[in-house]
Amino acid sequence: MEWLIASKPIVFLHAFPFSPAMWSPQVAEFEGRYSVFAPAMPGFGGREAGPASLDEWAAELDRRLDEVGFEEAVFVGLSMGGYLALRMWDLFPDRFAGLVLADTRAQGDDAAGKAKRAELAAAVRRNGPEVLFEGFLPSLLGPSTQESEDEEKRAVADWVKQWIAEADSEGVARALEAMAARPDSRPLLAEIEAPTLVLVGEEDALTPPSDARAMAAAIPDAEMLIVPAAGHMSNVENPAAFNTALGGFLEKIYGV
Repeated sequence: MEWLIASKPIVFLHAFPFSPAMWSPQVAEFEGRYSVFAPAMPGFGGREAGPASLDEWAAELDRRLDEVGFEEAVFVGLSMGGYLALRMWDLFPDRFAGLVLADTRAQGDDAAGKAKRAELAAAVRRNGPEVLFEGFLPSLLGPSTQESEDEEKRAVADWVKQWIAEADSEGVARALEAMAARPDSRPLLAEIEAPTLVLVGEEDALTPPSDARAMAAAIPDAEMLIVPAAGHMSNVENPAAFNTALGGFLEKIYGV
C-alpha cells in the first residue's frame, strides 16, 4: 500500500511471536476511515530474520514510513510492539501524532529475564516455535478466554496457536534477543509529548494492570483504560472493547 499523502495514519506494531495478522480485527474496523499500516517486523510475516536490535528495527521502520508516505502517525504497539513504539519515540519523536501502549511495559528485563529469554531462544533454534506452546502460550490469554464456552472466544486460542506455529524459528530467537537487549524506557516516559493512551487487559498476567498504571502515571496527561474479560492479547480477546477505546482516542486526535 502506498499513499502520496497519508490521511489520518495509524501504524500497528505487532506482538511477539506473531505477524500483523493479529491486527485483523482492528484493520477491519479502521481501514477506510484511516490510512492503516501494519508492517511485519524482521523474521515475522514471511520476512527474513533481521538484526537482534529494536533500534535497528526502528531505523528500518522509519525508512518504511517514508515509503508509504507517513510523515507522522498514531503508533499502536502491543507487547513487543509497545517496546518498539517506545524505541521509535526515543529515536524519531517527530513521527508521532499519538501513541497507544497496549499490554506492554517500559522497564527492561532484569538478569533473570534476560537469562530466560536466552534459554528460550536456544530452545526455539533447536526445536522450533512449538516449544512456546507449553510455557508461553497459556500465559498469553486470560481465564475469560481460556475457560469460555463461546465459540468466538475459543477460536482465539486456536488463532494464537496457529500464529505461533507459523513463526520462523530464527526470527523468534532473534526477537527474544532483541527484547532482552532493549534499554529501560522508563526515563523516556516523562518526555513523551504526544497524546498517549495506555490499554491493558484486566486479566493480563504478563504485563499486568499495575505496569500499565505505572506507565500512565509517568507519561504527562496519559489516559489509561482497562479492557475487560481479556488477558495479554486484549485486541483479539475483546476486540469490541479494544476498538471502542482506540476509536475514541483516534477521534480526539484526528477529529473523526
